[in-house]
Amino acid sequence: MNRCIRHDRALSLCAAFLLLLLSLPALAGEIEDRLHSLMREYDTVGLAVVVVRDNGIVYRNSLGWKDRDAKIPLEQDDLFRIASISKSFAAVSILQLVEQGRLSLDDDAGTLVGFPVRNPAFPDTPITLRMLLNHTSSITDAQKYKSLDVINPDTNANWRGSYAGRAPGETYEYSNLGYNMIGTIVERMSGQRYDAYVKQHVLDRLGLRAGYLPEALDANRFAQIYLWNGERQAYLRSEAAYAPLGKRLDGYRPGYDTPMFSPTGGLKISAPDLATWMLLHMNRGEWNGVRLLSAEHSALMQTRSTPSDENGDYGMAIRLDRALIPGVEMIGHTGSAYGLFSSMYFNPEKKYGFVVITNGARDVRLRTEVNRALYQHFIVDAAPPAQASN
Repeated sequence: MNRCIRHDRALSLCAAFLLLLLSLPALAGEIEDRLHSLMREYDTVGLAVVVVRDNGIVYRNSLGWKDRDAKIPLEQDDLFRIASISKSFAAVSILQLVEQGRLSLDDDAGTLVGFPVRNPAFPDTPITLRMLLNHTSSITDAQKYKSLDVINPDTNANWRGSYAGRAPGETYEYSNLGYNMIGTIVERMSGQRYDAYVKQHVLDRLGLRAGYLPEALDANRFAQIYLWNGERQAYLRSEAAYAPLGKRLDGYRPGYDTPMFSPTGGLKISAPDLATWMLLHMNRGEWNGVRLLSAEHSALMQTRSTPSDENGDYGMAIRLDRALIPGVEMIGHTGSAYGLFSSMYFNPEKKYGFVVITNGARDVRLRTEVNRALYQHFIVDAAPPAQASN
């Protein structure tokens, strides 16, 4: 009797699997229609999406334009400057050095960066590497963040303006300057230029064709970024996103000029390769037989460290978000710069996630709506029916 039940179950599973295979073209058409509808609603330039389910890529697509002016369609392997999702690459790099014993999460940031880093209102409270990673350092972007000169007492008489009037370690405030300082520390502790370190120890090991230095990448693969100008009611091409560093690298000072590469937001990568990066984090620092980070430190990145707002908490370069998908906590990060909107969010227990990147949309809400559409289509609607109990 039990054998018959098992046999019947196996036949049912096979039938369900065959039915799923037969329905895949129709399902793909449905979600593509939905994506096109959202793109029209938000007047989107280009959109790249990748869906991971059951720990593997089940869908990827590229819609719209790579170059709107030249009418060149977006392709799946095109590169985007993904903005703040880049922070997770900086965090993995610094945590690799922590694992090698070259520094500690509780080291004084000033000792690591090479000049005093103390909030003048709280001079006796050390600002640690951990605080830089979870945005509780009290270091702000009030004076910009593309050079360490703004916070270095030797180069800026108004260095105090880069600090908030609250104690380090107490309150979350997103700090791009803090992550550019993390990149600087990677250079100082590793002895390698930041872009070279990330390429050798992170990107190449996973087989990711990505990088920070524009002239080291194939410019024909760059998805041009467009910023919507409401006053002019037009898209303006953002030339700065992929501007070569060129002569700006002449006289480069390792361990100080690192913000030139923008560890906080300057990585260029394709949507499928970003999905591979997501799978690494989904699997606690290891993917396809390559371990970049210990399971302990990977989990630490995804562990609540501080509340960020009413809709989420922050770990280390990873946000725990309760608003992207109503009723579901997702783990990942977003990026916004030059007109680009990106996101990488996943559920590590159920092994699904989404990469969404647009190189131009009138409203950031497009990013949210695409994530919700993918979740509904590939996770909710694709869920198998509950098994009847015997």
